[in-house]
Amino acid sequence: MRICVFLSAADLDERYTRPARDFAKLIGKGGHSLVWGGSNVGLMKVVADGVQEAGGKLIGVSVDFLANKARPGADEMVVAADLAERKRLLLEKADAVVIMVGGTGTLDEATEILELKKHGRTDKPVVLLNTAGFYDGLKEQFHRMEAEGFLPRPLAELMFFADEPAQALAHLEQGPGAR
Repeated sequence: MRICVFLSAADLDERYTRPARDFAKLIGKGGHSLVWGGSNVGLMKVVADGVQEAGGKLIGVSVDFLANKARPGADEMVVAADLAERKRLLLEKADAVVIMVGGTGTLDEATEILELKKHGRTDKPVVLLNTAGFYDGLKEQFHRMEAEGFLPRPLAELMFFADEPAQALAHLEQGPGAR
């Protein structure tokens, strides 16, 4: 399975890097490929290192203005002209999406895939990996959106919430189209 991971390129502390490294190892050991923003810095580097060390493949999609931070030695690296093309390519190359900790770019990517799912434009599974409770507030907001009628589909059809890396990967491996 080609798993797209949306996450930060920031240098973060151990409460975020350890679970990211654990998830990356699960991807690689499971024989899966990582589809990611292609960066060789911060949390993106941590995940790419972990996948590669565990025998998984790396499929990167960088963007022109960040190409100088692209990871050398990836199995595949594409440089998109802009962020819109990058998101499109990331989703095209993936079978599933996992949203990990991140900032505004990660939220942008996450809401795009959720909009596509909401409108039936994709059926790829989406997992929000809520490391260290990072997305507790967002999870609460999604539940409020559902309860107050802002979502035309049940939230459970749009995404799965996982608190631990193993739970996230297990959900993907058990879902339709897994392998």
